[in-house]
Amino acid sequence: MVAASIVLISPCNVKSSSVKFDGYVGLKQTVLVNSWSPKPSSSVQQNCRRNSVVIRASETQFNGPVKKLGLSDAECEAAVVAGNVPEAPPVPPKPAAPSGTPVMTSLPLSRRPRRNRRTPALRAAFQETTLSPANLVYPLFIHEGEEDTPIGAMPGCYRLGWRHGLLEEVSKARDVGVNSIVLFPKVPDALKSPTGDEAFNENGLVPRTIRLLKDKFPDLVIYTDVALDPYSSDGHDGIVREDGVIMNDETVHQLCKQAVAQAKAGADVVSPSDMMDGRVGAIRTALDAEGFQHVSIMSYTAKYASSFYGPFREALDSNPRFGDKKTYQMNPANYREALIETSEDEAEGADILLVKPGLPYLDIIRLLRDNSSLPIAAYQVSGEYSMIKAGGALKMIDEERVMLESLMCLRRAGADIILTYFALQAGRCLCGEKR
Repeated sequence: MVAASIVLISPCNVKSSSVKFDGYVGLKQTVLVNSWSPKPSSSVQQNCRRNSVVIRASETQFNGPVKKLGLSDAECEAAVVAGNVPEAPPVPPKPAAPSGTPVMTSLPLSRRPRRNRRTPALRAAFQETTLSPANLVYPLFIHEGEEDTPIGAMPGCYRLGWRHGLLEEVSKARDVGVNSIVLFPKVPDALKSPTGDEAFNENGLVPRTIRLLKDKFPDLVIYTDVALDPYSSDGHDGIVREDGVIMNDETVHQLCKQAVAQAKAGADVVSPSDMMDGRVGAIRTALDAEGFQHVSIMSYTAKYASSFYGPFREALDSNPRFGDKKTYQMNPANYREALIETSEDEAEGADILLVKPGLPYLDIIRLLRDNSSLPIAAYQVSGEYSMIKAGGALKMIDEERVMLESLMCLRRAGADIILTYFALQAGRCLCGEKR
């Protein structure tokens, strides 16, 4: 940088010869005669000859810091009081407008919101919403095989071998600050049944995986999915009666056993995604009865019967064998109904309320945020993920920027945590790591 000129005046009882000028850039000695000075002490005459030092702005740039003269604050202040104000860079000229810009009187605006957006530093200072890896939960698909199998509809996602690829992926996520995961199993067809009994097999894929992860990463936060669809030969979240009706209370009985089996294995948070009535209260009672009062429940409070789930069902091969899920998942056209589900889940003991899907349902996230003091989760589902990936691959959008913007929007709407397949990629971006 270029040094500005300053004038330093020493008191009358300090000789300028006591200041060494060798080695100081732009420094020379001068003498001011009969200059005004502040009120002296009793030992100093008021109208004495005063010594001064002038430091001129250097014509050249230099790398190191300017050396100090060793003068006191009083000596520096005396120079200013005497009118010898140090020089500083001039006021910069007003930037020129392009040719043809109309000449006009400024609008009489007392408030101009753009003032707080002028510079990156100001924008950062006034940013209302933040996003960090700690806000992200990483959904991971697991299977019994040793190899990682790509999921065609979800570029970059795999069915991970539970003893190999899963551990590597979790380690990568932890390296960038993502320390929460949720597990989704691809269950062999031979183990599926109409009642989904494999869901509470204590030596099943999910309990085994939880035990392995807790052994390797004791502080990892593990969320689990509580629903029958991965284990059901019918592909529904509950037991299906012969007339096609999804049986509510009988399904809840199975879900309680599933949640307890997951808690025994070491799950931190069980997450009923089935949308059966009364399941949160029943699961809370079952967990407490088995001594798992410390295990949290993240309820899929407002899970809509959405068309955005397609790629997920391919990943788990869990499409319904018939019909749809509209008799238990919510109607996408409904808003107020989410308040009913919120009230019930809170009363039954839910610890976290989740909205699914995410970005198309920002209004529902905000609705829950404004009406509950519980933490709110949002699930950026497979369809949202795949659309951003496809747009990026086709160079129609900037994938990384859109990814981060979409996550920030979910946070802005009120989500405390976000379940997203972008967790690892976003974590790397947020940590400044190059991909």
